[in-house]
Amino acid sequence: MATSKQTTELAKQLTQLSLGSDGAVDPERVAGVLAYLEKHPPAQPLAVLKIYHRRIAQELAKTNAVVEHAGDVSESVLGAIGGALTQKYKRHVSATAKRNDDLIAGLRVRIGDDVYESTVAGQLDALAASV
Repeated sequence: MATSKQTTELAKQLTQLSLGSDGAVDPERVAGVLAYLEKHPPAQPLAVLKIYHRRIAQELAKTNAVVEHAGDVSESVLGAIGGALTQKYKRHVSATAKRNDDLIAGLRVRIGDDVYESTVAGQLDALAASV
């Protein structure tokens, strides 16, 4: 069964209600939205909850930058990346390190659906594609 436009729009509105003034997911607001849905179930409650869950997960992913690296990355570099992304996205972003030896050298930063890459492996792939 296809999801109706009304169901999708309701989940979108509920997601917006779950965000605080800083644009980040607010746990108290999420609890309030879920309590409201429990008292006033929509026409397709399971469909609304699935879409709402997916949208909240997407919003949460926007607050954590995963910094993939081949070599060592200091806490000061992670802090600088988090600070720069906090300014860019206008919400608090924390950076966490994840070792990836396939990168050879450089960094790849993933935040939500965005990827910023400055790696030797990425440059080699681009070079191979252009030849």
